[in-house]
Amino acid sequence: MTILPNILILLTALLVVFFQGAFNGVRHLLGAQVDLLPALMVYAALTSGPVMMMTLAVFGGLMFDTLSVNPLGISALPLLFIGFLLQLRRDLLLREQLYAQFTLGLIASALAPVMTVFTLFTLEQSPLLGWGSLWQWIVMSVGGGIATPVFFFLFDRLNHALGYQPIVESSFRADREIRRGRN
Repeated sequence: MTILPNILILLTALLVVFFQGAFNGVRHLLGAQVDLLPALMVYAALTSGPVMMMTLAVFGGLMFDTLSVNPLGISALPLLFIGFLLQLRRDLLLREQLYAQFTLGLIASALAPVMTVFTLFTLEQSPLLGWGSLWQWIVMSVGGGIATPVFFFLFDRLNHALGYQPIVESSFRADREIRRGRN
């Protein structure tokens, strides 16, 4: 396996975190910011190795925390847990199916903020929670579910366009004549 898909995943994590912090159009339109890192984690956990999954969890979580009010490193733990669960059972998951990608992205995007809030409670922090948090959680979950198949599609296209495709060669040639009988 080449290193190009891993570089593309980390570059996408950087761009996702930057656009979430820089552009507030979605936040103003829906009343919540969609977190795309869990959706990216689903892709990385299902298509890459454990080292890349852990690198994305730490790198993406730390980048996200530097641009948010969260304590540094608090977002890396849920991403790592989600990636670990998916890596554990990735041979049983239907990663090529659109509905499976959506469902895994929805579950991961719903699980990440809940785990972050529980971790904040464990650290005796007091996050702001109310009825509006339920709407934000729903928007984040559905947005992550929609983004996951988009990540699969975009990365498949990028890997196909930028990576080489090995040509399977056979020893059989179609133009070869086989002579039978006695000569």
